[in-house]
Amino acid sequence: MMGEKKPPVLDSGQEQQLLRELSSFLSESRNPDSMDLDQLDTLDVLKRINQADQQVAQVLAGILEQVAQAVDAIVAAFAAGGRLIYIGAGTSGRLGILDAAECPPTFSTPPEQVQALIAGGSAAILQAVEGAEDDADQGINDVQAIHLSASDVLVGIAASGRTPYVVAAMQYGRQLGCTTIGISCNPDTAVLQAADIPLCAAVGPEVLTGSTRMKSGTAQKLLLNMLSTASMVRSGKVYQNLMVDVHASNQKLCVRAARIVAEATGCTHQQAKQMLTESDNSAKLAILRLLTGLGKEDAIALLAAKAGFLRQALASFQSSDH
Repeated sequence: MMGEKKPPVLDSGQEQQLLRELSSFLSESRNPDSMDLDQLDTLDVLKRINQADQQVAQVLAGILEQVAQAVDAIVAAFAAGGRLIYIGAGTSGRLGILDAAECPPTFSTPPEQVQALIAGGSAAILQAVEGAEDDADQGINDVQAIHLSASDVLVGIAASGRTPYVVAAMQYGRQLGCTTIGISCNPDTAVLQAADIPLCAAVGPEVLTGSTRMKSGTAQKLLLNMLSTASMVRSGKVYQNLMVDVHASNQKLCVRAARIVAEATGCTHQQAKQMLTESDNSAKLAILRLLTGLGKEDAIALLAAKAGFLRQALASFQSSDH
């Protein structure tokens, strides 16, 4: 393929250094519970994978305090107009893209608020771009291209914890004064060292040796789910456990928005649909109007006064003379 980057040719010293590095990583070691993987029938292969996957949530339970620190940093950045930026290569980069892409429809965030960068650019989303993860300079170029600033939070994602593209971007971000969060599945790695808030998900060796799209990828996905979802909860995008800022952009989401309004208020589905129509398809605004009887403009003003937090807006209304 024309323009495709080729893997760099390593001299013997570089090759030995990289070999020593990989040999020291938990994520690259062999799993003693799956040495007979190629001899198992289908059901037993699946059982081994499932047993390994069950360890992931237990490992993450041990780092929730650090995850909470990361969430609080993201919430503070959002409140100050900053952004959440994910950066990764391969599976890690694709997981960042997935999480970022799901924020606008789920929480009605502007597309620029949560972004993701992947080594090799958009072509690498569907097909591996050889050598892209080794390009440290491109990592810096990519965060410069989106005008990374001290008000942003940069999350570097790398199962190995050594990816040069990610590490260089994080080091650059740190120089800017940007809060950096590092996600790695190996302890004492460059990604964690470049992070203000290191998140080490040491889930151990994979069922299929070195295939870090498995347990390591699952751990990364769970962490990204927590970072974005908890940050949105703490930013007023949720009422009770309802996605009240859902962006009704297709038939399913329109029905979901009406269902959310009905669940929150006890009204009928038809009443919910009608109020959504009268409230610019904003579930949050529709709920506030149904529960308070306020007109559209007054409800908008009350929400704005409470920074978009529906529960606080309702409490303020109930404590007033209405």
